[in-house]
Amino acid sequence: MGWFEFALAYVVFFLSHSLPVRPPLRPRLQARLGASGFTLAYSVLSLAVLSWLIGAAGRAPHVTLWDWALWQVHVPLTVMGPVCLILALSIGRPNPFSFGGARNDLFDPARPGIVRLSRHPLLLALALWAAAHVVPNGDLAHVILFGTFAAFALLGGRLIDRRKSREMGPEWQRMLDRGAEAPLLLASLSGGTLLRLAAGVALYGALLWAHPLLFGVSPLP
Repeated sequence: MGWFEFALAYVVFFLSHSLPVRPPLRPRLQARLGASGFTLAYSVLSLAVLSWLIGAAGRAPHVTLWDWALWQVHVPLTVMGPVCLILALSIGRPNPFSFGGARNDLFDPARPGIVRLSRHPLLLALALWAAAHVVPNGDLAHVILFGTFAAFALLGGRLIDRRKSREMGPEWQRMLDRGAEAPLLLASLSGGTLLRLAAGVALYGALLWAHPLLFGVSPLP
């Protein structure tokens, strides 16, 4: 049953992330829930299924691929700091190049924010999170879990680039070029950015505290 639940959770996870965002389902859901309501419902669903998937990986039969060592714990502890900052700087910000952007019509290529560093900051955060968690989880189920997420994040950016460049036409490259000219450190420095950085630090602390409650494992050495 352990492998069956893991496989089932995987199928449900990918279906829940692909079907709601495609026509004709997405327009219908947005018409009923509104744009903000759809984003909220989609986020809650994603987190719920993700929690189930991670739990199912822990309940799958343990097949050791490499032995655990204390140093491995420090990899996700270190990497999750930047991940939390990337999330704080990305969520709810205009980003016409990727998914998850809000008020994309207000995007200013001269002040692109986190988009100056990555067109797909949420996918970057996902890739870093997944790759970092492979290291201290050297059993088959978790390597499949986190390895697939890392590969999905890396390949997903290319797929989104193709779709967005097709939808936006020449404007896609023009906005990219303008954003690349923005000063790297001053691209979006403002009071709002500082508050988001503080929120990222708070998120990191909250994850350290909640990790044992959510996943049954302390992230600390």
